[in-house]
Amino acid sequence: MGWQVLLCFSLAFVGCALGQINYSIPEEMARGSLVGNIAHDLGLDVRRLQLRKARIHTGESEEYIQFNKERGVLVIKEKIDREALCGQTTPCALHYEIVLENPIEVFPINVEVTDINDNPPLFDKQERRFEISESAVVGSKFMLETAIDPDIGRNGLQSYTLKPSDNFILKLHDQSDGGKKVEMILQKPLDREKEEIVSLLLTAVDGGEPQRSGTMIIHITVLDVNDNAPVFTQSIYKASIKENAVKGTLITQVSASDADKGSNGEVSYVIGNSMRGSSKLFQITHEGNIVLNGPIDYEKAKIHEINVEATDRGGLSDSTKVIIEINDINDNSPVIRLISKSDSIGENYPPETVVAAINVNDPDSEENGKVHCVINKNIPFIISSSANNLYNIITDGELDRERNSQYNITVTCSDEGVPSLSSSVTLTLHISDVNDNAPVFDRSSYEAYIVENNSPGLSIFTVKATDADWNQNARVSYILEDSSVNGVPVSSYVSVSADGGVIHAVRSFDYEQIKDFQLCVKAQDGGSPPLSSNVTVKILVQDQNDNAPQVLYPVQTGGSLVAEMVPRSADVGYLVTKVVAVDVDSGQNAWLSYKLQKAADRALFEVGSQNGEIRTIRQVTDKDAVKQRLSVIVEDNGQPSRSATVIVNVAVADSFPEVLSEFTDFTHDKEYNDNLTFYLVLALAVVSFLFITCVVVIISVKIYRWRQSRILYHSNLPVIPYYPPRYSDTLGTGTLPHVYNYDTCRTTDSRKSDIKYMQPMSESLVSVDDVGTESAQNGLQRSTTSTLQKPPQNDWRFTQGQRPGPSGAAGGPEVTMGTGPWPQPPTEAEQLQALMAAANAVNEATATLGPGTMGLSTRYSPQFTLQHVPDYRQNVYIPGSTATLTSNPQQQQQQATAQQATQQALPPPQVSAQPEPPKAAQTPASKKKSTKKEKK
Repeated sequence: MGWQVLLCFSLAFVGCALGQINYSIPEEMARGSLVGNIAHDLGLDVRRLQLRKARIHTGESEEYIQFNKERGVLVIKEKIDREALCGQTTPCALHYEIVLENPIEVFPINVEVTDINDNPPLFDKQERRFEISESAVVGSKFMLETAIDPDIGRNGLQSYTLKPSDNFILKLHDQSDGGKKVEMILQKPLDREKEEIVSLLLTAVDGGEPQRSGTMIIHITVLDVNDNAPVFTQSIYKASIKENAVKGTLITQVSASDADKGSNGEVSYVIGNSMRGSSKLFQITHEGNIVLNGPIDYEKAKIHEINVEATDRGGLSDSTKVIIEINDINDNSPVIRLISKSDSIGENYPPETVVAAINVNDPDSEENGKVHCVINKNIPFIISSSANNLYNIITDGELDRERNSQYNITVTCSDEGVPSLSSSVTLTLHISDVNDNAPVFDRSSYEAYIVENNSPGLSIFTVKATDADWNQNARVSYILEDSSVNGVPVSSYVSVSADGGVIHAVRSFDYEQIKDFQLCVKAQDGGSPPLSSNVTVKILVQDQNDNAPQVLYPVQTGGSLVAEMVPRSADVGYLVTKVVAVDVDSGQNAWLSYKLQKAADRALFEVGSQNGEIRTIRQVTDKDAVKQRLSVIVEDNGQPSRSATVIVNVAVADSFPEVLSEFTDFTHDKEYNDNLTFYLVLALAVVSFLFITCVVVIISVKIYRWRQSRILYHSNLPVIPYYPPRYSDTLGTGTLPHVYNYDTCRTTDSRKSDIKYMQPMSESLVSVDDVGTESAQNGLQRSTTSTLQKPPQNDWRFTQGQRPGPSGAAGGPEVTMGTGPWPQPPTEAEQLQALMAAANAVNEATATLGPGTMGLSTRYSPQFTLQHVPDYRQNVYIPGSTATLTSNPQQQQQQATAQQATQQALPPPQVSAQPEPPKAAQTPASKKKSTKKEKK
């Protein structure tokens, strides 16, 4: 019952001081016994301890205590024997640490083991023999062996008893080490004759509950007289020795003298029994020299006290104490024990985060035991002391895995001894990645090239972005950003592979439709949240020679036959006409060259290889045929080259009748056959319908055509003989949209009345429609006298140096045909401006020349207007002159004569009540209409 009360009292003693938790328990507790409630003492519940992975760190101490995670308490793991653990040291304590994770916290724990009376006092020998002379005087002292009780305090050795006590009594002397010196004192003289051998029982008793004891039997042999005992020269001897002294080292010498003579004066020395077992570390010689008998350690015992006894042959003795002080040397390096550490931390952890906790201990004393710890430099970590012998390694700045993904932290601890001793330990800490870096492209922008007419799916270019992060955070995927090109989503042009960043063409590109476009590619990593960056990629479409040249002039039509008129008086170098062509390709693919492919007379005409001008190369003679047919081929400079062919009809004649007689048969027959086929088909269609419906339809068509012809004949708009087709670059396609101009031809023969597509005409151009021979002859004289008017305006004149180049624009000096470098190809803007200006120029020239243009049909074309376009009227060549529209004196004279004849042939003007707007000059067709109306 008393032991249980003591246990409960000891368990109740729990305290915290200086951050430590103290418990007190008695020794010899059974396994599983409660030591203390850690959860309660730390102020944490059991669940919290489990989440923070609480554990006990024993270090070098034996594992007598274990931590119960389910209950949050400390329990006995192994039975504790205080005497085996601490010996006579008091207090006897076990030192542990409780370690918590997330964050790392270390709590030192001291468990004091209290003593219980579990050991009785014991004598080293069970018997002791003395030889005492019967003449020994009263008061003689005899040293007895002390008993040893491993217990301490009240449980230790308390008293001795000696029975029987007739001749001897005991006397106890307290010593500085806590032990008791026992002397047996003679109080009544011995009488050998009465009792030669005396047996005594020495009993040692402790003060524990229950009380324990030990006994030793003393046998005394009574001798004859020896009346002098040995006497030591000093009552206490002191000496010192270094802890690294070797066995056999002399420590000190004791000396005792005996006044007796002979054998009674011979003294022998022995070392008495010691509670701490020091007697085994030392030995004494017959001469009294105390030498080292085994290794000593300052860290185990700093001072050793031994009792030396001197005895003579008569059994008389004396004793003295020898105090041996152990001098410390620096023979222990600091001991580093790792309590807890983190294997890895994130690079986004804040400064002053604890990554490891260590315990450092040096068992040496004073300067030899003072320790300083450092870590290697140039790393973002520092070491700081958190408690006695406890150190924390904490972060000292921001971490960046991209600079260093792993740190080897070497902790070096050194003492202040001479020489200094040190020890070190290396910790490996991994830095885990955080998605803190966006992908980076290797360029700020890209340019890629692709040749037009590519196949869909073709790889155009590859963009590359890198991410400094690791694993999933560095996995880059590529995304095509939404944008539009000319109103069309860019995704319909290209696609981007998500893994490789390869840009593929979705469609086949046409340089003439789109020359370049931009797209935006986003590189995005696989982090959470993901980071991204953008880059601009410009795709440039390269031209291929996939377009043949297009001839703008002369226009090839299937209706009327167009011919350029060359007078027989034309000199060498006379400009017949100019072939104007364009190529919607670019670069050298648009460089055009002109070549005469076929000609009725190759010795009469030539074509400028670069400007397309058709000129005479010799004097025209009367022997030359009236109808000349030239085939001109236009080739570009691409690989392979593409070409276009144009047929140029040239009439070599001085008057219109010559031309008409040469071209009439061909045109008339062709148109007549065409009309006959049309009416045959129409007749077959009419038979399929009801007769009445057919009559109504025919009458309606006739009335509609009659009204349309009246509108055209009586229109106040000017007569425009030539309207070139418009050329525009619609959305960069380079196509030529169709613009239709109608040619209305009316004759006395109703079968020949029709509406035809108009053909361009210049001053020397002849358009011959299918008219009857009679109507042609009747109107010939009238058309001849009414075709000449005033010369063209002076602003149309240009010098030889202003002649246009191959593109039709005014350039430098004229290049000799067939020589010189390739000119620069015309741009699309120049082509558009040139065509519009040419159309306006021809309209203006036609309005000025009036009936001077040869033709048998009435033509109408709207006027072009382009206010903000430079004047390119010099691009239009009026065939019939060598270079320009400037009239020569002979032509001016002929025009004046024709104008006078026209005025005489015209009837006088009728007087009207109201002024009428000016009308266009009367043409042969209009005259035919007037004659027809008079007949009606």
